[in-house]
Amino acid sequence: MFSIMSNSQKAPIRGGSTRRNFLQVGALGVGGLTLADLLRAEAAQNTSSHKAVINIHLAGGPSHIDTFDLKPDAAREFRGEFNPVTTNIPGMDICEHFPMLAQSADRYALIRSLTGSISDHSDYPTQTGYPRSNLQGSGGRPSVGSVVSRLQGSTGTGAPPFVGYNGSYVGYLGSVFQPYRPKGGELRLNAAVTADRLRSRTELLQGVDNLCRDVDQSGQMTALDSYTQQAVDVVTSGRVADALDLDKEDPRLRERYGKDGKMFLTARRLVEAGVRAVNFNWGSWDTHSNNFGHLKGQLPKLDIAMSALLQDLHNRGMDKDVTVVMWGEFARTPRVNGNKGGRDHWLEVAMCFIAGGGMTMGQVIGASNRNAERVVDRPVHLQEVFATVYHNLGIDVRKTTITDSSGRPQYLVDHREPIRELL
Repeated sequence: MFSIMSNSQKAPIRGGSTRRNFLQVGALGVGGLTLADLLRAEAAQNTSSHKAVINIHLAGGPSHIDTFDLKPDAAREFRGEFNPVTTNIPGMDICEHFPMLAQSADRYALIRSLTGSISDHSDYPTQTGYPRSNLQGSGGRPSVGSVVSRLQGSTGTGAPPFVGYNGSYVGYLGSVFQPYRPKGGELRLNAAVTADRLRSRTELLQGVDNLCRDVDQSGQMTALDSYTQQAVDVVTSGRVADALDLDKEDPRLRERYGKDGKMFLTARRLVEAGVRAVNFNWGSWDTHSNNFGHLKGQLPKLDIAMSALLQDLHNRGMDKDVTVVMWGEFARTPRVNGNKGGRDHWLEVAMCFIAGGGMTMGQVIGASNRNAERVVDRPVHLQEVFATVYHNLGIDVRKTTITDSSGRPQYLVDHREPIRELL
């Protein structure tokens, strides 16, 4: 810990410092550690951390057998064109088109025995843990981000608890707990409108609406109040606007994420600004035809973006608090279809990539059979992943219930044991 003196040298900016401390800081700079370096270290040391999740949906259904569960000993019509490559964890091989992730396997875990997929081209299961039909009469199931908004609220930074670029599934929680959806230019105050003036205008509008609010039975006025307050907080704090402005990031770091990794970097910046849950879709994975040609172009981009995110979280000391989940709605057929060189929908077994959250990394959980057709060891239901994410966020799914719109208490998931190997 160090302190920096004010210009007058009469009072320290941080208690307990002296002019001698200040001179010592300057001397350190002479030795190659600049004052800017020290300021960054100080900021990192004093960052108020919070538990958060980044939920990445690979839309279309990523091929498990061509990414993280290759089967080199299977017949060619199953194993396909790609070869496995060794990682820095013995026995944990992944696709050859993931060379950077291969060197950072100690920072993530792979689930090769994921079950619970349904035939639905949607991120609903990877956001809620359920099919659309579940509790449909009560509004459906809420996404993990909406649940976190309901149970934990904001972090007090002015950032919304949940930023969602896909899947606005509030379910039985109602519209109040929708994700905040960044649109760009609306995030900063006009120079002529101060924060106090904006709040005064908001209070006046809410007062005018009181009559409507008193007779509203739908909850929409309450939701409108929530949106308004959230918008005011976002605009007046400026933190979300700053997080979304990637020009404020070190150009060298932006480059490490690659041209297609902007959402990965944005998610990290949003979490750092105080957001508890971020979700987004990335890529196109519905490879009924030209599976291998398509993946040859896409896998290297994912390799760059995800490895940069893991390294970035580690460097900032955020990997203990931020859980990263990456998966899709289902997997692809182990057998390559003959006439198109593609893989079709497969529900029997899928993969899940999970990292951070203070979990035990550098391991593979579960196994599929020789042709990656079905689970042969340690099946993991997708709701167990949700139970683990909630655990990492400080929510005990074994005890926590939320009352639905019909007045019935609902558990967050039916499979309520976190994945023991990760904890």
